[in-house]
Amino acid sequence: MILTYNWLKEFVDCDLAPEELAHRLTMAGLEVDSMEKIGEGLDTVVVARLQDVVPHPDADRLTVCQVDTGTSLVQVVCGAKNHKSGDLVALAQVGTVLPGDFKIKKSKIRGQESQGMLCSEKELGLAEESEGILILPPDLKLGTPVFEALGLKDVRFELGLTPNRADCLSVVGVAREVAALTGKNLRLPQMPLLEGGAPIGEQTSVTIDEPGMCPRYAARLIRGVKIGPSPQWMVRRLEAIGLRSINNVVDVTNYVLMELGHPLHAFDFNQLRGRRILVRRAGDTERFKTLDGQERLLNSGDLTICDGEGPVALAGIMGGENSEIRPDSVDILLESAYFNPPTIRRTSKRLGLHSESSHRFERGADVDMVPRALDRAASLIVEVAGGVLATGSIDCYPAPIQPRRITISPERTSRLLGIEVNLFEIQKLLRSIGLEAEVAADRKDEALHVRVPNFRPDLEREVDLMEEVARLKGYDHIPTTMPQGRILCHREPPLRRLERRLRDAVIACGFNEVINYSFNNAALLDRLELGADDSRRSQVRLLNPLNEDQSVMRTTLVPSLLQTMAQNLAYRSTTDLRLFELRPVFLPCESEELPKENPRLTAVMCGRRSPLGWSQGGENVDFYDLKGVVEELLGLLRLPRLTWDNSAPDVYYHPGKSCTLLADQQVLGSLGEVHPKVLSAFEIDQPVFLLDLDLGSLLALGEGRSEFKSLSRYPGVFRDSALLLDEKVSGRQILDVVAGVKAKDMEDVVLFDIYRGKGIPEGKKSVAIRVRYRSAEKTLTDEEISQAHGRIISALENELGAEIR
Repeated sequence: MILTYNWLKEFVDCDLAPEELAHRLTMAGLEVDSMEKIGEGLDTVVVARLQDVVPHPDADRLTVCQVDTGTSLVQVVCGAKNHKSGDLVALAQVGTVLPGDFKIKKSKIRGQESQGMLCSEKELGLAEESEGILILPPDLKLGTPVFEALGLKDVRFELGLTPNRADCLSVVGVAREVAALTGKNLRLPQMPLLEGGAPIGEQTSVTIDEPGMCPRYAARLIRGVKIGPSPQWMVRRLEAIGLRSINNVVDVTNYVLMELGHPLHAFDFNQLRGRRILVRRAGDTERFKTLDGQERLLNSGDLTICDGEGPVALAGIMGGENSEIRPDSVDILLESAYFNPPTIRRTSKRLGLHSESSHRFERGADVDMVPRALDRAASLIVEVAGGVLATGSIDCYPAPIQPRRITISPERTSRLLGIEVNLFEIQKLLRSIGLEAEVAADRKDEALHVRVPNFRPDLEREVDLMEEVARLKGYDHIPTTMPQGRILCHREPPLRRLERRLRDAVIACGFNEVINYSFNNAALLDRLELGADDSRRSQVRLLNPLNEDQSVMRTTLVPSLLQTMAQNLAYRSTTDLRLFELRPVFLPCESEELPKENPRLTAVMCGRRSPLGWSQGGENVDFYDLKGVVEELLGLLRLPRLTWDNSAPDVYYHPGKSCTLLADQQVLGSLGEVHPKVLSAFEIDQPVFLLDLDLGSLLALGEGRSEFKSLSRYPGVFRDSALLLDEKVSGRQILDVVAGVKAKDMEDVVLFDIYRGKGIPEGKKSVAIRVRYRSAEKTLTDEEISQAHGRIISALENELGAEIR
């Protein structure tokens, strides 16, 4: 928002210096991004009269001028064409530094001495473009600084407003803030109306088809205007804030826009077919050419202003080329309306069309400003363009918008701001910015009932009013206090600790973590070959899924992880992957509204066992690689004795190449090779090994304790034995029998060889075990070792039918 100091002082008696005003506004939340003093350093540009103007003897396009400054006569060479003898001009004397750091020096131009420069408005920084030099009014005193003589010495402020402060997108809005900060009164512009034409209702009409998108629409009709240039005071004021003058009627709408903050639009009334206005939605694929000459493709979400046959303006954003004000326009229909902010915002963003009007409407204009802005603009148009104002106005306002009412408590305000503010101080501050604040007689505690005017749509809650109190009282009055806090030591929740430890351990084993969506497609379970009665097919369905692939909460992590692996195998130039996911699954509970969240750890691996290299082997991973990972993970938790049940744990595993992990008959999870049919369903063409652990079961077991055992100073002794056993006897059975003997000095037992083949009867296998014996008290004798080992062999013979080879 750009405004000038002199324009601001028309609405509030501000005696603050510009620098102090900029500081006060910034501290009140209206940050002043920049401040520029117009005319500063240009007092050497003075009013001068052209005594004589003759052609340059050596240049066709130059003139040699004798210029009277009131105290001396100087010669200046000029290249403009719009001057003549007797004109008053702006003379930049030698030594002047013009905007753009252009210094005027005494020089010779084509042999003629030039002692200065006759300036244009552009060169003085008064306009972006100008034709010829500046010709001044004839009644100015010679030698007077031009900016002083024209009353152009001013200060230009540029405010960086936050999006919620649409009320300050006008000179009057900022003046209201200045009045509150200085304790002065706000003066609104006068708007004398002289109506003399036929009643407007007999000449035109307004119909609103979409009151939700356009709650209010008002219009006035002015006949017999004369389109032409605007008066210099208006041109100067608009150019001072960066707006280009177009013509007197359009300039008035822009002037009122910046003055009151409410957008207006002027239609050429004679170009309106049917001489009426209809506010309606645009049709899908409807086309409309805006004032910038661009054809826009509209849809039903856009709001248009139409005449009797079609669109003439894109509501709240830009007018149409078919009804713009032309040099020969004589009758003007003036629009002042209020449009729904989201409607304007959507259309503006979709079309990439931003204007001063849309900037205000999409942030929230003042619906109560509609008739005031309309009357102000009509009064100025009659003043600067002539014409006859039709009697009355049209104001369609089918459902008036009621001001918001909020209650504010001094006690809560003081507690929030950290300073003491009483009821009447709050009342005074809020009234200073145009809010109606009355003591709440219907409450036992102290409070104010505040009626928020429609020009402050950002004030919605009590805390918003508290912010206004802090802003108006001054943030510098709020004491600075250092934050206080206590350092508390919280014990990490058991589940969180388990997840962290497992995650770190899996990563240490060379796996990469992936995070998939917690919802997926129910059809993914078909790829796992799950039965129709499988409990995992009972899934929580989303009410409004983004798409079918994200329609249900997942009950297993397996399909998501296999899908991720398939995508990586397809897109990456490697076949070696180790991925895991540690996330909850969601199991519906009939007696509960929300599903049960069960955390699980699922991992997959495929490809080479070691990275490709000259010293590495070429073997691929197998079941035992994944089993080793599981042993590493569970070893961290020091769980009780584990059991590996080789019965097929799930249908998506390969039979005979998978197992279930048990601890005291409690299922902890499963691992094994994925069934080839399942891999085919996921378009994976190489063996994949899968691990799926239930963290809830792991947590229920608890973590085992670590116990210290001193090292023996005595040597250990190994005894190896080869046993002939039935094929159906498992390694776990052998180790369980050995452990059950509880030999006193047995330290460790290892199953280190299995042999089938020549010399071994069919249905049998040879298993070799190695038992280590060591005493903490002495060196064991051969007799003691043989006795202990004999007990182990006897137990294997009796319980498993083993034979010593």
